[in-house]
Amino acid sequence: MSLTGCIVLLPALPVGDGKVVEATEGLGTLHLRKIDLADRVHVVNPEGYVGAATQAKIDYAKSRRKPVTYEWSEGELAGTPSLIE
Repeated sequence: MSLTGCIVLLPALPVGDGKVVEATEGLGTLHLRKIDLADRVHVVNPEGYVGAATQAKIDYAKSRRKPVTYEWSEGELAGTPSLIE
């Protein structure tokens, strides 16, 4: 998306010992601030799984009237994801 001229804000993930570790509350707040700055939220998830944390961010974006789009596999856009808990 950056190559098409979009400014892309990615979620930050803490890394420890070469492995991704669970995000802290502070990073969750940072993600919400990035949503506040965004013109739209584009959810990229090649496996189509949306957990509770991601769904909460999607709901937050929608509550702020941000358009939300989805991409489940390379180039495939989809409508509303199914929440899997």
